Amino acid sequence: MTKAFADSNSPIVTAKSRSAKPAITLLGEVEKLNKESERRWASKFTIASTLTRSLVSFQANKGRAVYRWFKYKEAFSAELVEYLLNKYRISGGVLLDPFAGSGTALFAAGALGIRAEGIELLPIGQTVIATKQVIDWDLKPGDVERFALWKNERPWQGAETGKPINELRITRWAYPPETAVQMGRFLAASEQENERVKAVLLFAVLCILESISYTRKDGQYLRWDYRSGRRQGQKIFDKGEILTFDRAITNKLHEIVTDLLAASAPEDLFPTAHSKADVFLHGGSCLALLPKLKARFYDCLMTSPPYCNRYDYTRTYALELALLGVDEAELLKLRQEMLSCTVENRVKDLLAINPKWKRAIGAADNQELLQAVLSYLDSQKQLGLLNNNGIPRMVRGYFYEMACVIAECARVLKPGAPLIMVNDNVRYAGAGISVDIILSEIAEKVGFEVEQILVLPNGKGNSSQQMGAHGRDPLRKCVYIWRKA
Repeated sequence: MTKAFADSNSPIVTAKSRSAKPAITLLGEVEKLNKESERRWASKFTIASTLTRSLVSFQANKGRAVYRWFKYKEAFSAELVEYLLNKYRISGGVLLDPFAGSGTALFAAGALGIRAEGIELLPIGQTVIATKQVIDWDLKPGDVERFALWKNERPWQGAETGKPINELRITRWAYPPETAVQMGRFLAASEQENERVKAVLLFAVLCILESISYTRKDGQYLRWDYRSGRRQGQKIFDKGEILTFDRAITNKLHEIVTDLLAASAPEDLFPTAHSKADVFLHGGSCLALLPKLKARFYDCLMTSPPYCNRYDYTRTYALELALLGVDEAELLKLRQEMLSCTVENRVKDLLAINPKWKRAIGAADNQELLQAVLSYLDSQKQLGLLNNNGIPRMVRGYFYEMACVIAECARVLKPGAPLIMVNDNVRYAGAGISVDIILSEIAEKVGFEVEQILVLPNGKGNSSQQMGAHGRDPLRKCVYIWRKA
């Protein structure tokens, strides 16, 4: 038995004994339990025609001032936050987002006059949120004039020396040589500015790294353009135009100046939002920080945790993390502190983190569908049929860690307060995993009542790896609505 679950009286033993059955039988058992669960939960599922993939992703932020500056592809949209807060009549109190990302929920709620607190582990998310706070509260009219000067006069071009660009092993040679030189000069020249201007100029550079590099974010890793000189796979990757540093940064500064000048223009006759958001960020892992928050304090929780989809944020945001000074040891530490959603995550000793999580771990132990899924994945691993042997450990870790997170969310919410969560179902080795049902049943065991599960009209298809074997059997993309009992 793994150390993370060592103190629980566990049907995991039963799950392991299940794996002695033939794999076909185990897959059939997963499918049977899944259908039974869907029938049992049918009254809670609602097809929400107003929810689109654009709304429940970063896409809808692309045309939104300020939110469009930094492309955080894993975020949901500010419009979704506004829609859900309005739909569930949340207009005051304190909102919590334990997976704050780039702060969309925090700032969208804050703009509506709701106090917001977030937890975020990755330095890139922390930096984006801190910069938005500077812009909200501290920026002076003269600072905006400095950004316009930087856009128009390009003072970095006259810099004699530049700052060295920090590299990680996985980001080495990510930029054309001239791009790295110009970026170093820009950062060196920015040191002459006041702290507010310097923070926004650094943020502007973070916003353009992908567009000036040989890389593209691709979920589980960075894809490398053939021009980088890195060894290519079977398919040569051409990302298209790679912008020069000067062009990319002046475009971004133009966008920032345009949005800031528009925001300082006279308000509409009937303004719908405040300009400043009352936001507080806790930096670190939610598993470590949630237990330190006050019980029965928050009026609402809105979040989108990492999905159980193998996406590794420490790889996809490696360029940004490197520029922020993260070194190899810190990168590995961040990867292990994240919620288990990648095959490189090791087992966390959850009871060592918090002995009070026995009930949450027991809820996962006794979740029949989850245990059937884990048995099936273990059997596939034993047969050598998985494309990565870390998948069973990742899936097990994901659900057990989420059980503990959900238990903490129940502890910190006021009675009757809503929890709103965006999440996707997934598929591994042909087994569809109903993340929505598994987490909702665990939630009921640790202090929540499930009000509704809003389902996007168009489900999510399989990954390209699974399309050949399983076709486009759609997976549910959902917004869960739970209430603290």
